[in-house]
Amino acid sequence: MKTILITGATGLIGKEIVRFCHQNQWVVHFLTTSKQKLKHEHNYKGFYWNPDENVIDSACFVGVDTIINLVGAPISNRWTTSYKNTIISSRIDTAKLLLDTIKAHQFSIDHVISASAIGLYPSSQTKYYDEELTNSSKSFLGTVVQKWEEAIDQFKDIGVKVSKVRIGLVLSEKGGALTEIIKPMQFGLGAAFGSGEQWQSWIHIEDLARLFVFIAENNLEGVYNGVAPNPVSNSELTKTAAKVLKKPLILPNIPKFMMKLILGEMHILLFESQRVSSSKVESKGFDFQFHHLEPALEDLLN
Repeated sequence: MKTILITGATGLIGKEIVRFCHQNQWVVHFLTTSKQKLKHEHNYKGFYWNPDENVIDSACFVGVDTIINLVGAPISNRWTTSYKNTIISSRIDTAKLLLDTIKAHQFSIDHVISASAIGLYPSSQTKYYDEELTNSSKSFLGTVVQKWEEAIDQFKDIGVKVSKVRIGLVLSEKGGALTEIIKPMQFGLGAAFGSGEQWQSWIHIEDLARLFVFIAENNLEGVYNGVAPNPVSNSELTKTAAKVLKKPLILPNIPKFMMKLILGEMHILLFESQRVSSSKVESKGFDFQFHHLEPALEDLLN
């Protein structure tokens, strides 16, 4: 029976991955900064850590062969200088703490699978990105992802297989971007951003969770894009969501300058354009349940 350690297991994506791990009859250990969230069931065991103070219950690694690393401060909070540092440190310092603890106790970990993000890819209307890209985006997001992946790559130095999943726009009815997109639509106030032509490489949360489990199950190394096979424009995403919700779209597109005034530098989350390929993981045998946007939204919103 496989035993897997998950950081970020109580978050939106983590909960879904735990569900699929349990469907596979795997035992899940998870790390949490909240002692109130600790559980000790036969297949779901919690362990305390406090990365800010370099504290971790090393018992979390006992019997574990695979780590799924999802931890990181949300990027959807306003990007003050202080919070930018938090975004980076919450990814770099946690990876270092995991690695240092494994080395100190000589735990035998076979595989680390870490979340990453398509924010690494430069914004472009015309390019179609696969995992082989070598020049990363010069934006703050690009910098974050580059440092994040570099931190995870250090596990290779102790003979651990490393995989990275560059995640796109995650669609879930339980939180995240989709719930924010549809809020104004409920009042007939939905609208695309800017030209609406920017690419949105999306993925249904169930497919994303299944993808992580697939990589663990098949011991796949390397970088994989966590996106569905058919990216859409921001305008198409907006129109399709409104169609599924049976809500009108009567407002003009929201200008970029307005969102920059409201959100500051963080406005790039709405205007970056990344058309990203899923063909690599499909070539390994992964089968998406949700290839197209409308059926994915029908599943989530109806």
